[in-house]
Amino acid sequence: MKDDIINRVANSALVTINLEDYYPKGDRILFDIKDWLFEGFVLREKDFRNQVAEYDWSRYQDCYVALTCSSDAIIPGWAYMLISIQLEPFAKKTVIGNLEVLETSIYQDVLANLDVTEFTNKPLIIKGCSKKPVPQNAYIMLASKLKPIAKSIMYGEACSSVPLYKNK
Repeated sequence: MKDDIINRVANSALVTINLEDYYPKGDRILFDIKDWLFEGFVLREKDFRNQVAEYDWSRYQDCYVALTCSSDAIIPGWAYMLISIQLEPFAKKTVIGNLEVLETSIYQDVLANLDVTEFTNKPLIIKGCSKKPVPQNAYIMLASKLKPIAKSIMYGEACSSVPLYKNK
């Protein structure tokens, strides 16, 4: 009898889900409004409105934009709203926060629209390593979405996974 090497992972019913596969194309931009403030701290409404009106927002065509202020200035909510209204015809998505907040928001949309019926009653592995900036929150959101339908959920790789959930 030969000692053939058998790939049990390839022959198993395990389904690997890689969140990188759902990473939407488009540049991610962090837009800092600090430079539009007087001395980097004071928002002067008339000056701010003029800068927003004169700015070329088309450069953000098909981009994802995170609006932030890196100074300790207190920014009124309407300022971010004013910018987002200008970005709306061009940007795919605009949020207030850093790039991780932006990625989390993008994945909220992606996962809300993800059809998971193909994963019903199957043992699943959520792949952990990624080359793209998949936020940790996306893993939690995916596990939450899969739990009601999955036979089991694991995290990692098929050769070294961590069990997270098993349907009883």
